[in-house]
Amino acid sequence: IARDALAAAAPDLAAVPAEFIRHGLRATAPAMFAGITALASSHVPQALPRSRLPPALSVPLRAPAPGTPHAPLPTHLVAVSAASKSPKDEMDGPTRLFPMHAVVLAAHCKLTRLPPSSSSSRASASVLLPVIQLPLSPLAFAILHSWMYTGRLDAAISALLPVPSSFLERLAGAQSSTSSTPGSTPDPAHAFLAGTLSSHTAQHALASHLCAAASGNLTALMEHAGHKELWQDMVALGVCDPGLWAALDVAWE
Repeated sequence: IARDALAAAAPDLAAVPAEFIRHGLRATAPAMFAGITALASSHVPQALPRSRLPPALSVPLRAPAPGTPHAPLPTHLVAVSAASKSPKDEMDGPTRLFPMHAVVLAAHCKLTRLPPSSSSSRASASVLLPVIQLPLSPLAFAILHSWMYTGRLDAAISALLPVPSSFLERLAGAQSSTSSTPGSTPDPAHAFLAGTLSSHTAQHALASHLCAAASGNLTALMEHAGHKELWQDMVALGVCDPGLWAALDVAWE
């Protein structure tokens, strides 16, 4: 957790334990996603060459439907692109843009102080989003982006590789127990994943499902090999959630 960035984004949360902050944020994820969808998508390109990235992007807001509850608008655009091997690639390489809320970034990542953002409301016609450039894997960061808002380990692991629906249901159920009692020890979801790692039978069942899903084709199997990129992104961002690391370990095995 980035305490300085968190204090700037949400001063009232500066001294709150990290796990309770994340638990509270996940409860407000639908509202924050609504804030993201309030951005006019035509003005938020999915990708831009790195040379064309502005320091900030002014994005018009969609007109809210009558009676729509307040949705907190994102505060920044995270521009993610893989590290380049040449100066030309450095400038021309595609950069994927992710609208995000500063409080979500600060609660999960050990980033330095984020660039200040302007306060905007749905009464405004647009919002000015400072751009944060990060040398990360865009595909892996897409998994982290969703996880930082929802905390869903089942979605994270299924984004890495095909797993049986029964496994995902059990993981989601264990995590539901975790969410109802933040800070509980042992963590039910983490315990479930740790049990999977220690069970040869469980690992064999997951491996068999993956092999069947890929029809035994090695090329198809390698298409699911995004574990290294996710690991690298998590290390670079300082993500230290035991459940997510356990999910990555299960996928790796």
